[in-house]
Amino acid sequence: MQTKRYSTLSEYELKTEIALLREKARKAEQLGMINEFAVLDRKITMAQAYLLNPDSFLPGEIYEIEGAPGTFFKISYMNGVFAWGNRLQTPNEEEGLPISMLGQKKNENEPH
Repeated sequence: MQTKRYSTLSEYELKTEIALLREKARKAEQLGMINEFAVLDRKITMAQAYLLNPDSFLPGEIYEIEGAPGTFFKISYMNGVFAWGNRLQTPNEEEGLPISMLGQKKNENEPH
C-alpha cells in the first residue's frame, strides 16, 4: 500500500484520514494497546495540522498548548505546519510542535 504525504492530501482526504485514524485509535484504546493508541493519536495531530493555516500562527506570539492547561508556548519561527520555539516553563529548550497542538493565543494581561 502506497501512502500519501499529508501535505499532498485535499481537505476532504485529510478529514477522511482523521476519521479512519480516530476509529483505529478508539479500537486500540479499547483493546488496551497503549503504544498503538499513542502513535495513532500523534498521526491525528499531524493530519489536523494540515487543515490549519500556518500564517495564522505568528512568531513572538504565545499560545496555550492543547491538552496541557496552563502550559504556554512562544513561537520563535514557523517551518511549514510546525511552530518552533519554547515552552515558557523551559525557555532554554527549543522544540517544534505541530500547529494543531496550539490553542488560544495568550492574552498579554494574563500571568504566566
